[in-house]
Amino acid sequence: MIYSAKIRVYKNPAIIYKCFISESKNLKTGRSSYTIKKRKDHVEFDIKANDSVALRATINSITKLLTVYEKIEGLKK
Repeated sequence: MIYSAKIRVYKNPAIIYKCFISESKNLKTGRSSYTIKKRKDHVEFDIKANDSVALRATINSITKLLTVYEKIEGLKK
């Protein structure tokens, strides 16, 4: 693995964790993968990739799902 990144989400960690835990098992490919860990006050995504394109694709997948979550939360208000 050549590239790595970490993303931390501090808003509603229990809900975010539930949203992503099933997806994290399915998003492991030959070029990239990520793990998700629930901490006390945040959720941490640890991304590993063999190349920059795979790293960007994995980050985009995570942030797209976070955007959907934010929009749903906005509709509730």
